[in-house]
Amino acid sequence: MTTSPNAPVQAAHAPVDPVDATEPHRRIRALHTDTTVTVYQAYSPALGLPAARDGRFPAAWKRERMTWIKPSFLWMMYRCGWGTKADQETVLAVEIERAGFDWALRNACLSHYDRDEHADREVWQRELKGAPARVQWDPERDLWLRALPYRSLQLGLAGEASRRYADEWTVAITDVTPLAHEVHALVRAGETAAAAALLPEERPYPAPEGTPGLGRVS
Repeated sequence: MTTSPNAPVQAAHAPVDPVDATEPHRRIRALHTDTTVTVYQAYSPALGLPAARDGRFPAAWKRERMTWIKPSFLWMMYRCGWGTKADQETVLAVEIERAGFDWALRNACLSHYDRDEHADREVWQRELKGAPARVQWDPERDLWLRALPYRSLQLGLAGEASRRYADEWTVAITDVTPLAHEVHALVRAGETAAAAALLPEERPYPAPEGTPGLGRVS
């Protein structure tokens, strides 16, 4: 069986890297400024290219549908296969207002029931039904897209949050598909230091008090 040159690197062939033991189990890591935070999504070229060209989401972008945004570049690479999966060939870096991002976090509910966060399952279901945003904590990924022992944020936006994300919070949209392909090619070539040097500078993000799943400000 032949392997496509665009296929994601398999973890079985990747070297073992040391894990940073100082990382908390859950933390938001993101490229951010004093006023904005960058998140990632991947779309078909029919949606992604017009969004990057115009710096805003087109009318065809369904504002009534839940959309998931990821501050972690490598988690996005895991999700879209370095921009090779069907309808995820265009990877976008979406710079949004921190005020909007923080509003979504403060008004979010965990996407799954957690007995440490909710009085009972019915309370969680009521909160989930009424929340405009959902927080999910998924394993962070390394350059070979292997799961790490600590988790990063996925933020689901629905209803009001989805509409405000598309039409109010978005500051800029950049097509970073070439970056995804370049990093992937370097990883495949074993040039991991060069690949790592190209990654966005994701630093701990000061999540607002009450962010689901953190229990405290990170």
